[in-house]
This record gives sequence, C-alpha cells and structure tokens, in this order.
Amino acid sequence: MPYRHLLVPTDGSELSGKALQQAVELSQSLGARLTVFHVQTNFPISLVGVGELVDPHTVDALVTAARDNAQQILAEAAAVAQAAGVPCDQDTVVHALPNAAIVEAAGRHGADLIVMASHGRRGLEGMLLGSETHRVLTHSACPVLVVR
Repeated sequence: MPYRHLLVPTDGSELSGKALQQAVELSQSLGARLTVFHVQTNFPISLVGVGELVDPHTVDALVTAARDNAQQILAEAAAVAQAAGVPCDQDTVVHALPNAAIVEAAGRHGADLIVMASHGRRGLEGMLLGSETHRVLTHSACPVLVVR
C-alpha cells in the first residue's frame, strides 16, 4: 500500500523529533505529504471549587502559554519538513486523552499512516499517563509506525 498522507504527532521531545525525521524521509521517498499534530492536554488538576483561590489571570496565562508552546512545537516540526521539500500541514487540539486525539486526527485528516515516537514524556507525568503510543496502536484504524 503506498502511503500518501502521514500524521506525525509531536510533543517537542527529542524522540518525537526522531519520529518526525523518519516521517520526512519516508514522505520524500513516497511522495507523501505530512500533517504534524500536537495535543494540548487539559489542566492536570481540577480548578472547580477552588476558583476563589485562583487568579483568573493565572488561568489565562496558562492557556496562552500552552497555545504558544503548541504553535512553537508545530512551527519547528513543519520547518523540518519544509526544508526537505515535503508538503506539511499543522494541527493542534486541546484534548484530555492524547491517544484519542491522535486517532481522531488521523481520521479527520485522512491519514493512512501514523508515524510516532515510542514514548515522549518522562518521569512522573509519563508514568501517570502510561503509553500513549500503545493506546494509539490499539485503537488506530490505520497502520502506525513506531520510532524508537
């Protein structure tokens, strides 16, 4: 099956950068296009019921910082693809479940291959989230290429 459209989820980590590079090289050889994708997760704690303790400007600043970070991650990834002459789109969503957002994005963009890192986050956050890659492998309707 010739792949024509690759979805590349990225969190800006070094390993997701390796997955991006593999996707760019694969796209070049196949004449495929890329969509780089970033999931902005919801706040890790519930702010319901503590509103009087949280400055509204703090919440706005967190949302703005997350959006700016997503745009920077995507711009850097798209620059890698564009430097190699690979057509590249960018997409980001806010979603509580990164794996579900990735699977949904693959369907929404008509991707026929997902290229992603074997893992991204480190430390406690990674342990609490578990393996997003494993969940994508389990739920994706299209093939998934895992880069280590």
